[in-house]
Amino acid sequence: MKNFKNTALALAAITLTGIVTAQTPKFTGPNLTTTDPPKIIAITGGKLLTITHGTIDNGVLILENGRITAVGTAGTAIPKGAQIFDAKGMTVYPGLFDAETHLGLTEVESDENSNDLAETSDEIMPQMRVVDAFHAETVRIPVQRINGVTTAIVAPASEDTIAGQDALIQLYGRDRNAMIVTPDIALAMNFIGDVRRKGSGRGASKFPSTRMGLASQLRQTFLDAQNYMAEQAAAAKPDHKGPPPKVDLKFEALIPYLKGEKPVVLAADESYEVEVAMSIAHEFHLKVILNHVTHAQDLLDTIASYKVSVIVGSIYSAPRPNERYDAVYSLPAELQKRGVKIAFSSLSDGPTSDSRNLPYAAGYAVAYGLPYDEAMKALTLNPAEMFGVADKQGSLDTGKVANVVIANGDPLDVRTSVQQVFIGGVPIPMTSRQTQLRDQYLPLSKTPTPK
Repeated sequence: MKNFKNTALALAAITLTGIVTAQTPKFTGPNLTTTDPPKIIAITGGKLLTITHGTIDNGVLILENGRITAVGTAGTAIPKGAQIFDAKGMTVYPGLFDAETHLGLTEVESDENSNDLAETSDEIMPQMRVVDAFHAETVRIPVQRINGVTTAIVAPASEDTIAGQDALIQLYGRDRNAMIVTPDIALAMNFIGDVRRKGSGRGASKFPSTRMGLASQLRQTFLDAQNYMAEQAAAAKPDHKGPPPKVDLKFEALIPYLKGEKPVVLAADESYEVEVAMSIAHEFHLKVILNHVTHAQDLLDTIASYKVSVIVGSIYSAPRPNERYDAVYSLPAELQKRGVKIAFSSLSDGPTSDSRNLPYAAGYAVAYGLPYDEAMKALTLNPAEMFGVADKQGSLDTGKVANVVIANGDPLDVRTSVQQVFIGGVPIPMTSRQTQLRDQYLPLSKTPTPK
């Protein structure tokens, strides 16, 4: 009750005094801005969780032209003309990074016309690109970002063996092109039961209907792509005669992954799935980020020996009959103890995901042994490092993109309320479809019922 009162008092104080002294830009759509961001912003007086160099109490953060240009203590010089955001009593931290979500690929789950979660006409679809389906103006995005999520990896659903290529997005921009930071940043590969084609009825199974079918399918695909690469190399030689091989989009898409230039996000849940999938990845020298490993607790030392990063989520899954009651909750801590770099994703078993709940998943993991600082890294810097964008994202450091969150408490505490989010230095509108509905109907709920 005491904490609730404190939170309520803090909220009341914010309402009375106003956390911001600058105007947020006008906008015409749920995700689009039509005005330029302020040139220079100074966030003063807050507790800065820098991620890379500790906590700075009563700190100063300068945002200029979309970048962080200074991070320091109260004495840090504030450029002339800067707009001041008073964050006294608040916590300031980097924007959260969802390591896997379906944002922008579906709108209304019951309407198939609004779903672009997966192309299921084939099982091997590396040429499918999330950027070709990403819907920037979905009303789902503002719901996530006003709780501090600024960056996300958008991935297709795990219904195919190779489902397509993921994209890195930021959750605000003047249009979809501004929101897509990096197209084709990783390959989504699945070695889980969901992708087996069981068909309908006895004897109506479609290939692959077993995990050995999945394995043979993956091997044949990568061997074919290697042969394609060899034909291309031969055709490029000066003494080559005859036409070059016909361009094949499927194999072209696989080339950067076979060369180890980009990561493959490899989903596997059970121990034996992890072992088989990793053996195939080693055969073809793939650069792997493991995904899920939710029910592979007996294999944690082996996973650590692979020297790969792991995306964990959802950690709310129920344990299997042979698992401890806390096996899934403690998975992030057990991996971190073994030196595995982890990141949280919001993706659950359903068609959509709620990135806004990421900090609470991390809070669960802290309750089950994950060190607090490691949990914050797993929400910010770690996913940025996994996907090769840590020079721009994931911490409060000079030179990085100005994705910053101001909240009235601990980021991992469900009682904390985010007060302002900056994406690319822009103070975004703190509204969503849900806040609009709240504002529309809450007054009605307070109307006395006629007697």
